[in-house]
Amino acid sequence: MDNALEFANKRVWVTGAGQGIGYTTALAFVKAGAEVVGFDKHFNEGDYPFRTEVLDVTDAKAAREVCQRLLAERDGLDVLVNGAGILRMGATDELSDEDWHDCLAVNAGGAFNMFRHTLPVFRRQKRGAIVSIASNAAHVPRIGMSAYCASKAALRSLCLSVGLEMAPFGVRCNLVSPGSTDTPMQRGMWTSPESEQLTIAGFPEQFKLGIPLGKIGKPQDVAEAVLFMASDRAGHITMQDIVIDGGATLAA
Repeated sequence: MDNALEFANKRVWVTGAGQGIGYTTALAFVKAGAEVVGFDKHFNEGDYPFRTEVLDVTDAKAAREVCQRLLAERDGLDVLVNGAGILRMGATDELSDEDWHDCLAVNAGGAFNMFRHTLPVFRRQKRGAIVSIASNAAHVPRIGMSAYCASKAALRSLCLSVGLEMAPFGVRCNLVSPGSTDTPMQRGMWTSPESEQLTIAGFPEQFKLGIPLGKIGKPQDVAEAVLFMASDRAGHITMQDIVIDGGATLAA
């Protein structure tokens, strides 16, 4: 679909914009004409086509300071995308305290910290769109992924609650939930040249039956859905969670 200038003069914030799905989403908004601010702990590419703000979304004090500074420069916000996320794996009883807390702090707590400072803006404006990037792991259990599954499920529930709170003000809050997508996080899980095909075929021992469409998703697949959910074309859609995983959740 052609998103050219669909977000012209719109102000968009994207967390987790340093790489992967967050970066691709931020770039898609730029191409659609938006004024984009990307947030992340690190920006390694050197030259980004959008404004970058170094921020650890788990740091409530830093989130407050950055949000307040940006809103003081220019009040108003059209779209918030919560894209920051991490993956920690391991059997539940073998997870470290750090892995458990980090997953919850980034994947759910990061969105909460951004909500604290953006919801009052959206409420005052009586308009705006929020899209959070969850995971199909919020929908189905996975062996060795309890921390990740729990944190993404917490994010999903948080965003649905926010959607209900903000609906009377005309503010929409939705989620997109990717499955296996070709990102640095996904590739970090692959241990051999055959890993991609094994992911497509599935892991019966983990009760994961594979991807019916027979391919790994691309970050652009997710970014396109985020832009749609943030756009006026989705103006009567709120509190929805679009799973983008080639049918893997249905097959689980």
